[in-house]
Amino acid sequence: MIDQSLVKSIQENYQKTLSQIAEAAHAVGREPESVKLVVVTKKQPLFLIQAAIAAGVKIFGENYPEEAVKKMQSLGEKTTVEWHMIGHVQSRKASLVPANFALLHSLDRLKTARRLNRFSAELGRKLPVLLEFNVGGESSKHGWNASDESRWEELLPDVEEILLLENLDVQGLMTMPPFFSDAELARPYFRQLRRLRDYLRGRYPQVKWEQLSMGTSGDFHIAVEEGATIVRVGQAIVGSRPV
Repeated sequence: MIDQSLVKSIQENYQKTLSQIAEAAHAVGREPESVKLVVVTKKQPLFLIQAAIAAGVKIFGENYPEEAVKKMQSLGEKTTVEWHMIGHVQSRKASLVPANFALLHSLDRLKTARRLNRFSAELGRKLPVLLEFNVGGESSKHGWNASDESRWEELLPDVEEILLLENLDVQGLMTMPPFFSDAELARPYFRQLRRLRDYLRGRYPQVKWEQLSMGTSGDFHIAVEEGATIVRVGQAIVGSRPV
């Protein structure tokens, strides 16, 4: 039995977030429909995800492949909702991604790309991926270090090899900037990712580079103003994760 009060709470938060996305988009002359909202449910219990589906959530973001696949199997909702992998993928878990997810936001190294390409080929699919870049240069964050614009050329050999992998479809970039209590301080990092996207678009115009996955609960409105096409919001919609 789904808790209707929980459904109502999630629905209100979800609609509020969509309204805030629309407001941020309109402020910079963008269409709200150009931004996808991914609801992050890492470590959230199954009953909460069931309530979120009932509340109208369309796309879920998960950080751990095994945890996510168990939820999918329990829910049987793979045909009605979309699942995105947004966390670091360990090499030994790579086979789960092309088999279960519509999009990987967090492709962060060449070794993983090669494995994903092989597993995707075995399934006969082309896996949509985003390349994760560490624009803040933080040692705690995954992704290629793109904090120093003068060294972006050093990123190109890995990018070029990934673009040649036949069973990966590179659609854009993703980042997780440093955390700030003042969301405005994240703006330069979102701009940095957008500039990197434009740099790569100039180098490899055959690739669409359409997607920018950036912005979370505390700063997604700033991310939308700076060009995000996907925002990843968890706490503002479904509340804090259980301890």
